[in-house]
Amino acid sequence: MSVTELHPNITHWQERVDMAAAFRWTARLNMHEGVANHFSLAVNDDGTRFLMNPNQKHFARIKASDLLEIDANNPDTLTGPNAPDPTAWGLHGGVHRHCPHARCVMHVHSIFATVLASLADSTLPPIDQNCATFYDRIVVDDGYGGLAFEDEGERCAALLTDPKKKVMVMGNHGVLVIGDSIADTFNRLYYFERAAETYIRALQTGQPLRVLPHEIAEKTAQELEQYPEQDVRHLAELKAILDEERSNYAT
Repeated sequence: MSVTELHPNITHWQERVDMAAAFRWTARLNMHEGVANHFSLAVNDDGTRFLMNPNQKHFARIKASDLLEIDANNPDTLTGPNAPDPTAWGLHGGVHRHCPHARCVMHVHSIFATVLASLADSTLPPIDQNCATFYDRIVVDDGYGGLAFEDEGERCAALLTDPKKKVMVMGNHGVLVIGDSIADTFNRLYYFERAAETYIRALQTGQPLRVLPHEIAEKTAQELEQYPEQDVRHLAELKAILDEERSNYAT
């Protein structure tokens, strides 16, 4: 019997499987916060209905069937028997309500992105190819206002109006990444953490940085944006590894 036969009311099954794989790999790469942090995926045209991980479940254990389907316009969501984390509702609900171009939203406190968010200057200079990926494509939020309940979520969403800028370094907090799909967003999240690690480790040497000029940094960013299918193939390979390991993520 298939999983969809066991769970006949579960919709958006392939998207759930992809999200579960992203959760598992985020945990494996130690980019998670245990039972905190959240990913979401819009499942209707205006982005106001979205899938999200359940409250206080470890990233390493999330399965496709665990994901909640949330209505960002329903104020009673937090009073239901299976209510999401109120900070997840505040941040992700705010982004999905106000930024329909943000089809997928991933928020983590990964180590190197959070170190970057803790610096007085949280910009990421183009010192290598990964860093150049994000050249002039980052929003830095320097107005941290505490836990991301509804008001804070609305404030953060207002910073994501430029569709070109798909990474928000949340000052004193972490990072939020948006994208067109799960594969697109996870790929961006992965490479942003790699880029932040390169930059932080370069700073630790105390040596002068070799920063790319504007023309080369922008050219590199555009070339990487147009690179064919890297995000899709990246996620497909991760799922293939999980499948070979007989993981239960896709159940």
